[in-house]
Amino acid sequence: MAKAATPAAKKPAAKKPAAAKKAAAPAAEPTKAKFAKAIDEARAGAQALGVQAQETAGAYREKLAGASGEWLDEAKVMGSQAKERAAELAVEGKSKASDAISNLGKIVGDNAAQIDEKLGPKYGDYARTAARTMQETAAKLEAKDLGELGEDAKQFVKKSPGLAVGIAAVAGFMIARLFKGAPKE
Repeated sequence: MAKAATPAAKKPAAKKPAAAKKAAAPAAEPTKAKFAKAIDEARAGAQALGVQAQETAGAYREKLAGASGEWLDEAKVMGSQAKERAAELAVEGKSKASDAISNLGKIVGDNAAQIDEKLGPKYGDYARTAARTMQETAAKLEAKDLGELGEDAKQFVKKSPGLAVGIAAVAGFMIARLFKGAPKE
């Protein structure tokens, strides 16, 4: 029977851990409740932060929409001012170009007599014709508005693109030389 007593002695030893589990179960219950409560609080906090973030984002969207509208209005005002200024400069440039052509024609016409004496009347007549043509061109230029001049320029480019590119290249070279200034020593 000694063998039967040994298994009986082991059985109470096995019950002790079960009793320890029963004693630990009531302590686990409050821990689970605390954990669940912490999870719920975290969810509530996350929802509150989400709502707050959406409200903040909405406020920033409204500010941005207002600011972008203001920026757009400012850009439109600046654009219209730039158009007006460009039109003023174009009219001023047209007037200066007309005056320059007219003055050049006058100079050529005034020197036609000297050309007659030095090169002959045939070349003097060429000078007078050129002077007259310059005077007429200056008058036409002064009489036309900017829209007509733009249309004339488009027609010229369509009619003679090579010549237009050449004139643009020469004008660009002259403008570059003008802005380059005097060479430094």
